[in-house]
Amino acid sequence: MVESSVLQAAATQIRSDILTMAHRAGTAGAHLGGSLSLVEIMTVLYLDTMRYRIDEPDWPDRDRLILSKGHGAMAMYAAMKQAGILTNDHLKHYKQKNSPLTAHPSINLEIGVEVATGSLGQGLSYAAGACLALKKKGNLQSRYFVVLGDGECNEGQIWEAAASASHYALDNLIAVVDKNQLQYDGKTDEVLSMGDLAKKWLSFGWETRTVDGHNVEALAHALNSSNKRPLVVIAETVKGKGVSFMENKPKWHNAVLSDELYAQAQKEQVSRYATI
Repeated sequence: MVESSVLQAAATQIRSDILTMAHRAGTAGAHLGGSLSLVEIMTVLYLDTMRYRIDEPDWPDRDRLILSKGHGAMAMYAAMKQAGILTNDHLKHYKQKNSPLTAHPSINLEIGVEVATGSLGQGLSYAAGACLALKKKGNLQSRYFVVLGDGECNEGQIWEAAASASHYALDNLIAVVDKNQLQYDGKTDEVLSMGDLAKKWLSFGWETRTVDGHNVEALAHALNSSNKRPLVVIAETVKGKGVSFMENKPKWHNAVLSDELYAQAQKEQVSRYATI
């Protein structure tokens, strides 16, 4: 396991890069809230948990990632930079014409984006089918990691996929739910309450682990411990985490970051880095 201090430092830089990408996007705006809640999740996945080869993106035994909540793409791109898959130059061209870094992930096998996402609810179904195919091919090494939003769990397709994954005992499938308790229309419990998410996944036959989604050590332990059934890690997070004026504010789901607010947000990251 990578030292937690290394992961924490990387997470702080990832937050800073997300803010810079959003600021450069200008009046087009960017999905800040749900990207910032994902930071530690993406940090641990790319720097500690997933197996891949940067110089061999089609390595058969690689782990695969599906960012089903595709609007959190900035967190994925910034984590890929920390992993050495992308560069600062890539991030500078976020959302620009001909850039591979689109607002929602677009398929680009060279950088390891294997599935285009953005229409919520589809990623888990894709992964379940792919995990079954890997087993039938005799590939018992590769795993699929699927990152979901808690609001996304309103989608019925999620639960069809969950039932199928349990039925086929897909222990090579790991879901991570970014439980930040907010979605585009407001609080998740008010839009459509899913009750106790952990119990719900457990009732579908999944191994279930609930952790602080901003604690890199807890995330790494949950994601790296062995499982005998499909596994879901419910990561309890804060939307807009790390920027005081964004935390738990629905309006920052997708918004424009002004020069003044960008400077304030980055100042908070510098302060945070100094304490690590």
